[in-house]
Amino acid sequence: MDRNSIAGLLLIGLILIGFSIWNQPSTDELAAQQKQKDSIEAIAKNEAEIQKKLQPASKQITSFTDTLANDTSSFADSTRQILRENEFGAFADAVVGKEQFFTLENDVIKATFTNKGGRVHSVELKNYKTFDQKPLTLFDSDSTVFGLNFFAQNRNISTDKLFFEPIPAGRNKISFKLKATGSGFIEYAYSLPATGYMLDFDINLSGMEQVVASNINYLELDWRQNIYKKEKSVEAERINSTIYYKYPDEHANYLSETEDDEEKLATTVKWVAFKQQYFNTTLIAKNNFDKPTKISTIHHEGKDSLAKSMQASLTIPYSHKPFESFEMSFYFGPNHYQTLKQFDIGMEKLVPLGWGIFGWVNMFIVIPIFNFLNKFDLNYGIIILILTIVIKLMLLPFTYKAYLSTAKMKVLKPEMDEIQAKHKEDPMKSQQELLAMYKKAGVNPLGGCLPMVLQMPILIAMFRFFPASIELRQESFLWADDLSTYDSILNLPFNIPFYGDHVSLFTILMTISTLMYTYLNSQMTAANPQMKWVMYLMPVMFLGIFNNYSAGLSYYYFLANMISFGQQFLFRAAVDEKAIHAKIQENKKRPQAATKSKFQQRLEQMAKDRGINPKK
Repeated sequence: MDRNSIAGLLLIGLILIGFSIWNQPSTDELAAQQKQKDSIEAIAKNEAEIQKKLQPASKQITSFTDTLANDTSSFADSTRQILRENEFGAFADAVVGKEQFFTLENDVIKATFTNKGGRVHSVELKNYKTFDQKPLTLFDSDSTVFGLNFFAQNRNISTDKLFFEPIPAGRNKISFKLKATGSGFIEYAYSLPATGYMLDFDINLSGMEQVVASNINYLELDWRQNIYKKEKSVEAERINSTIYYKYPDEHANYLSETEDDEEKLATTVKWVAFKQQYFNTTLIAKNNFDKPTKISTIHHEGKDSLAKSMQASLTIPYSHKPFESFEMSFYFGPNHYQTLKQFDIGMEKLVPLGWGIFGWVNMFIVIPIFNFLNKFDLNYGIIILILTIVIKLMLLPFTYKAYLSTAKMKVLKPEMDEIQAKHKEDPMKSQQELLAMYKKAGVNPLGGCLPMVLQMPILIAMFRFFPASIELRQESFLWADDLSTYDSILNLPFNIPFYGDHVSLFTILMTISTLMYTYLNSQMTAANPQMKWVMYLMPVMFLGIFNNYSAGLSYYYFLANMISFGQQFLFRAAVDEKAIHAKIQENKKRPQAATKSKFQQRLEQMAKDRGINPKK
């Protein structure tokens, strides 16, 4: 080691020694530390004596805070007060209290409130039950957090655990006041109308301008909720639960339903909804929440009862006036399209009817027909049957034209096979001759595609409608005890990948009818033999997909297939294929007039205008 290294090490040692001498506590500091140590030992000794009197030795509690909570001495009282004032400042007196519960209810909801946090403790929907027929509680105190967070007197204050003073204000009104030092207070005022799912909720701040930090122009409203199982399938609840939100003058939007998601909304927000599969809790601002709003969802895969956790951090503006009020409303209720639409704030988007044309089909065709049939108090299985018949009748003219086109292709199949065999080595030539034959015969090879094009939006619309329709919830039909979820005729002792742990009979019937319909169509069309296996593979895949879906959806597809069978047999009896063949042969003998498109005619006219002979 050279001299420079030795000198460096000595210098470092001198610095460390000097630093330790510099930071050595003075005599006064040592005395203060000893005094604090003696106080803590005295409290600990007092704690031990109290616990020895109240509990067996094996269950003694050594928590410092628990000791203070049980100790009634003046010393413990003063210590508790000092701790409260240090942590909560002007709200120190609200730290300790006795939790009390109060209830407001109308014809459809029963809301229970607690003075701890001054918030809604739980909400029961009177007209609904859980899948196992227990009272349906949207949430309770153990599954939700709701309170204001703000900075006051150099402290972070959270009202969720503080005790408010309850002030009953009539049969359908109640308020809770969180008092600060002096005359200031925060008030939560609730009012429940005699009917409906809306609960009016106002936050009033009086005399808080001297309490809330002067550089703070907002309060944060922290809202969290755990979504617990209410339906037969927690997996279905999990993938149908998420947070919806709406900007002013825009359509509602939402976070991902299938994975964890979060978003920071940089502009004002009209409402935020914690949406479950068939119910929702929505907080609506009269004059919009300020920016920003932070929202997030967390999946809980593999848990039997907990579907998802949701959190929203909302911003409430604050201007340091002597009195300020922020008006809001809670919606506690079902995801029912007409009920939500009547509020005219875009909440009907909580019912996922599909985007674009699929949503239009549901809004303007399916829902009106469904609601009309619902007025007759029929079993929902019968309503789905009538709905299927009505839709099939609407599509009947197009289906008939498609059958005629398919019949023409069928009678032409021998000639098509002959052309394909003749030009086996030249596919391009084969295709040209086939097109020429179609033109002579007056046959459109794509004529059979029109009904499929028209039916696809309806099929996809139904795929969205039935799982989202709360009307089907817990409605039984035949062996299905709930058309909104899967029907199980056999529960398996194991789980089959891509299928499940149960057997759905409606799904099996749908699959069998789809296979039969596919076979019938393959006999009518000249399908590529190499592609036929794909046509049969799809129904088998649907067997696994639909096994966990709504029984009402599988039942609808099964009915649609059976009605299609009936139509096919009627068409076959009404259509004379020999007459079609004769007509085609007659068409082929007629001279084919050379037809030109408007585009071609326009090009020829342009050529003539320039003195060019188009024929050359």
